[in-house]
Amino acid sequence: MDYRYILAIHIIFVVCWFAALFYMVRLFIYATDAQKKDDVARPILTAQLVLMQKKLWYIIGWPGMIGTFVFGSWMLFMNMALLQQPWMWLKLISVALLTVYHLECQRIYKQQSMGQFKFSSFRLRLFNELATVFLVAIVFLVIVKSTSGLLWGILGLIAFAAVLMLCVSIYKKRNAKNSVSAETPVEEKK
Repeated sequence: MDYRYILAIHIIFVVCWFAALFYMVRLFIYATDAQKKDDVARPILTAQLVLMQKKLWYIIGWPGMIGTFVFGSWMLFMNMALLQQPWMWLKLISVALLTVYHLECQRIYKQQSMGQFKFSSFRLRLFNELATVFLVAIVFLVIVKSTSGLLWGILGLIAFAAVLMLCVSIYKKRNAKNSVSAETPVEEKK
């Protein structure tokens, strides 16, 4: 089969894998937030969100990861010279770390499906941004194919991660402020 077709299929699986990772953690956050609802809404929301997690994870997430590995390995087998490139090793390390992230999502999914919500929404939001950091790192390594600008790339990645963390912190503070003002009785607001 032509290398370009393998590459195209590989990219499709990568997109599916990242889509699942991004949305899965959002579902973790929604399920965690659902635990604050009343006794009627909580079990209904939790059951629906855990069902959505299961379908997303096993229909898109795991197949996306497996397809990424199969077609990525196939490409490496077809072009072994890629393994002589330093950028490829950095990409493979990033993919290995992304796989650890995926396995952590699997662990959180299993916990939530058993009714255990161990992480706060804020912590899950921070965790969610980690996938974005991996995406940026992998895309830049693949497109630029250079380690000469690696220092600038790492600095840019750190700056990008810092901006994401700042945005999540601002969101948390704003959300906390809005919930406090919503709880304040009308008479006290005057």
